[in-house]
Amino acid sequence: MDSPAALTQSTAAGYKWITLINVMITTFMVVLDSTVVNTALPVIMGTLGASMNTAQWILSGYMLSMATILSTTGWLSNRFGFKNIYILSIAIFSFGSMMCASSTSIGELIFWRIIEGVGGGMLMPVGMSIVTTTFTLKERGMALGFWSIATAASVSFGPMIGGYLVDNFNWNYIFYINVPIGIFTIIFTFILMKHYDTQKALKFDLGGFITSAIFLPVFLYGLSEVNSSTNPEGWSSVTVMACMWISGVSFILFLYFETTVKTPLIDLRLFRNRNFSFSNFVIFIFAVGMFGSTFLIPLYMQDTLGYSAFQAGLVFLPVGLIQAVASPSSTHIIKYIDARIVIILGLSMLAGSFFLNYQFTLQTDHHYILMSLILRGVGMGILFPPLLSVSLEQISPQDMAQASSISNITRQLGGSVGVCYFTYMLSIRKHFHGQIYSETIDYTGETYRNITHRLADFFSSVGSDTAANAASQAKSYLTSWLTTEAYISGLNDNFLIGGIITVIAIIPVFFISMKKKKTT
Repeated sequence: MDSPAALTQSTAAGYKWITLINVMITTFMVVLDSTVVNTALPVIMGTLGASMNTAQWILSGYMLSMATILSTTGWLSNRFGFKNIYILSIAIFSFGSMMCASSTSIGELIFWRIIEGVGGGMLMPVGMSIVTTTFTLKERGMALGFWSIATAASVSFGPMIGGYLVDNFNWNYIFYINVPIGIFTIIFTFILMKHYDTQKALKFDLGGFITSAIFLPVFLYGLSEVNSSTNPEGWSSVTVMACMWISGVSFILFLYFETTVKTPLIDLRLFRNRNFSFSNFVIFIFAVGMFGSTFLIPLYMQDTLGYSAFQAGLVFLPVGLIQAVASPSSTHIIKYIDARIVIILGLSMLAGSFFLNYQFTLQTDHHYILMSLILRGVGMGILFPPLLSVSLEQISPQDMAQASSISNITRQLGGSVGVCYFTYMLSIRKHFHGQIYSETIDYTGETYRNITHRLADFFSSVGSDTAANAASQAKSYLTSWLTTEAYISGLNDNFLIGGIITVIAIIPVFFISMKKKKTT
């Protein structure tokens, strides 16, 4: 096998850029599948007859499987080689996508989304490793900058592409589109990409892997079952209580394995570093609020405002583009300004966007929604470069790969928790507001009779055949309107929680230590 140094000297300059483009394409696919489902979710729920509590696993299952497999990718790459694992991950992702598209039930779709996430979880870190190995140290920053463009582009174009495919074809095509791209990249990688020397693989931490794959998914499943229509017992349900106990025991065992084995899957000792610990806490809280509330916006736009899937996706177009512009600016700014100030500014913008969303109504216009998303894009763009910089600033070179992996895992886990928690809260708050609104109406009062009479007159004028049918339509309309208002109020409560959570994430920033910048 060629060494990295020999590879750099013997290959044409064009090889590096062709390899980078190949990695960017697969990265775009993986991140795209984290966002493309958002605009398709209402249609999928309607087609497969799924409740929100069940359908949210299409998102959280994908992110959870990515987070679980992320920690094993380094060991797999060292054991079998970057190229082989890269091809395997594309194959798993593409096969999972094909099976997602062929699913005929919500259970099938969730299962294959988890398989798809396994492939995607391996693709991201292996792709980054290939880029950093192919390019020289001086070129590495520029190459990773181009690589990050694929992520920003998928954030922008994912909801729009998903909306277009749903409106003009079928929801299945948001997954079918990955298959030909996956086949092409597998062939390209097999023929043109060279092998790389890797380190000797250490002993695999099987106990840590098994327990890490159990405790959070089981906990989130139990949480989603609390308000399930098939569970009238709530928290006292045997299923829910069993999930909580299994999750708790698995978490304790996970901590035991990771603190006692010689080569832990996740080196928890890194959390002894104050900056790394507090930065990851910020990343986790941010991801809970960000992912947990953002997936609700397409639902609000389609279910209550009457947007098509494509129209809802189009609103997200500026977010990734603005993020792509703001991130390099943030990297430059922190050379002169305390990174903590920039982090706090980014979190404040994110919180501000959530508080704007808290004001959503049935009359909210396109520009108001767009304004909140633009503010969010700027906040995300300026937040992550300084946050990752201070997180890794005091980490030794030999621990850098493990630390980067933990930060990615933290973000994916936070997103999974956020989606499950906000789905759970939406169910609770929608029911709460529905009861409040219903109790405030005097169904025997004069105001209610006047409104129903006027609505009945309207329905009679537009074609209702009898007075009885018109009166029935009037009452049904009022009930539907109350349900919609309760739904919007529940959504708004979630956005408020997202804003508060993001504000709370500012607190750990003050405990991050910074080296004094040298003055010239």
